[in-house]
Amino acid sequence: MGTQSFRVHVSKDYLKFSAAHFMAYKGFRETLHGHNYRVTVEVEGVLGAQGYVLDFGIVKRIAKRVCDRLDEKVLIPTHSDCLQIREEAGQVSLRYEDDEFRFPAKDVVLVPIAHSSAEELARYLAGEMRHELAVEGVQRIRAIQIGVEETTGQAAYFRDSL
Repeated sequence: MGTQSFRVHVSKDYLKFSAAHFMAYKGFRETLHGHNYRVTVEVEGVLGAQGYVLDFGIVKRIAKRVCDRLDEKVLIPTHSDCLQIREEAGQVSLRYEDDEFRFPAKDVVLVPIAHSSAEELARYLAGEMRHELAVEGVQRIRAIQIGVEETTGQAAYFRDSL
């Protein structure tokens, strides 16, 4: 008998966030711009006695909560090797070569990634989902996959086998 697998897939209109960002690496910086990101979630796991891998309601609730934390924010990658980030007096200052930005701290999310690409955002969101599912006591998960769509027809995916 072959290997069997069960997955739940969630893609809802409200699993989204609007955020500003720019890609930066040594010698290159995009202009500050924004996207209306859409997020999809897939969770693979063992079929439980109740007949499902995971209640869709739990996935939707957690994914929305995670998306809401990024909504209407400026995303700043804290592991960048070319950005200098300073927090003081309710402000976040950001320097890239000769360019400097200042944002109210409440408008910023400092994200523990190196670049604010859709790929790295997908990996970050997968970690957030995995953590929140564990806090909710969800077990028997084998993998989680997150899709982050920057615009229609343009998405990146990250899959984490647990």
